Amino acid sequence: QVQLVESGGGLVQAGGSLRLSCAASGRTFSTYVMAWFRQAPGKEREIVAAINWSGGSTYSADSVKGRFTISRDNAKNTVYLQMNSLKLEDTAVYYCATGRFTITTSAAQYVYWGQGTQVTVSS
Repeated sequence: QVQLVESGGGLVQAGGSLRLSCAASGRTFSTYVMAWFRQAPGKEREIVAAINWSGGSTYSADSVKGRFTISRDNAKNTVYLQMNSLKLEDTAVYYCATGRFTITTSAAQYVYWGQGTQVTVSS
């Protein structure tokens, strides 16, 4: 069993930055892929970024490439999402997910989810 707790969301102006954190419980954290998804009102949940167990392989959605960076610290059981140059369209609830050993963009393939943290980008 893995429990995930996100933090770091908030209100930020367009062009600003935020860093999201996701703290995980459970000894299997270091073996799992960790991913960030987001869901805006009226839209489907979409993947933002994912990282493999070692941090040596990452995935970023085209919409965030060059602006968002995913990283992890296995010693702290924590995964991060550094978000720079935020845009209005980045406004969403951001979720941390895990439970897989390989990166996939499908939300249905992830077993464990956090409760989400709201990110609101204002003009």
